[in-house]
Amino acid sequence: MRNYKFRIYPNKVVEAELNRQLDLCRWTYNRLLEELNKAKEEGRKLKRYDTQKLLVKLKEEDKPELKNVYSKTLQMVNQQLWNNIHTLAGRKKKGYKIGKLRFKGYDLFKTVFYNQSGFIIGNKKIILSKVGKIKAEFHREIKGNIKGITISKRSNKWYACIQVENPKQERKQIKLKPNTSQKAVGIDVGLNHFLVDSGNNYVENPRFLQKTADKIAAIQRQLAKKKKDSKRRQKAKLRLNNAYEHLQNQRKDFAHKLSTEYVKNYGIIAVENLNIQGMVRNNRLSKSIYDAAWNLFISYLSYKAESAGRILVKVDPKDTTQRCSVCGQKNTEHLQLSQRIFKCSYCKIELDRDINASRNILIKALSGREPASMLAEPGHIPLRKQRQVQTLKREAPSVRVE
Repeated sequence: MRNYKFRIYPNKVVEAELNRQLDLCRWTYNRLLEELNKAKEEGRKLKRYDTQKLLVKLKEEDKPELKNVYSKTLQMVNQQLWNNIHTLAGRKKKGYKIGKLRFKGYDLFKTVFYNQSGFIIGNKKIILSKVGKIKAEFHREIKGNIKGITISKRSNKWYACIQVENPKQERKQIKLKPNTSQKAVGIDVGLNHFLVDSGNNYVENPRFLQKTADKIAAIQRQLAKKKKDSKRRQKAKLRLNNAYEHLQNQRKDFAHKLSTEYVKNYGIIAVENLNIQGMVRNNRLSKSIYDAAWNLFISYLSYKAESAGRILVKVDPKDTTQRCSVCGQKNTEHLQLSQRIFKCSYCKIELDRDINASRNILIKALSGREPASMLAEPGHIPLRKQRQVQTLKREAPSVRVE
């Protein structure tokens, strides 16, 4: 499955109808959740099919307005509820402490689903059943069989996410650089630098949240002073939502550009299989880890590598920092986070700790692969924020910055 996201521009009448349908979907979600909670208290067990049958009763008796919502849209609300229930159950099995599902408050339900039917995609427009015609900006061609559309609201903007089933032969190919299919690179992500690779390149951490934190805090203070349900409060809330959306877009843009460059230049890309949830338990680093958004970068890297026919290898991060990438021995002294230089207790070599880790990641990924000539060469990532990382006692090839 592949998703195409487009900006849509509903007129005032259609936008009012979309907002009304969002609220009806929110009401349906809360009503089904209420029935599930009630059944649990009474010792009854409801299944997905039972709550779906309840939708007919709600239309006839409790909420006749639901007849103005496309039937499959309401069925997808039921599907969303049960997906949330299964997600919580899965986290509980893994040992996480979980609570109960919450009811959706006003303006907290922001998606409408059209699954397989109820929509028509035409020339610069989308027609939705029981909603109307919406102008759309199709900035790229849609390839494959369309399976569904998700209409979402973010701040005061509307988006259509079109889900497409792509045959393998129709996968979008990234324009790859020649003679790169046999090149391999190991990538070590971090906080001091966003990443350092085995080709002695590093990319600075953009720290988007740190740069916009003061602006966001100022808007939050303004919002706190506004009277509840007033127009000025709504405007302040909109400014806050726009600030967060801009922050998210900055992270996505950075991750897209960086992941594309690595997929263009390397045939095998090795990264660590990090446990982010475990890492953010460190209260001093959690904010910086969330801001770095490593998972976002790796997820983009993953689907782009698959699309381009590249290989992404996720390796166990154990000992990648503590082991020497030259002699392969594990250091006798534990390297602390504040120590930025790796000093081998056996071969006495001294390396930047991130360079050493990225090389160990690549060694793990290439274990059992051939040939050894697939090691990364420096200077392949022409980014503005790319700089050279030098080893201290062992010369590294120079990196040309374009």
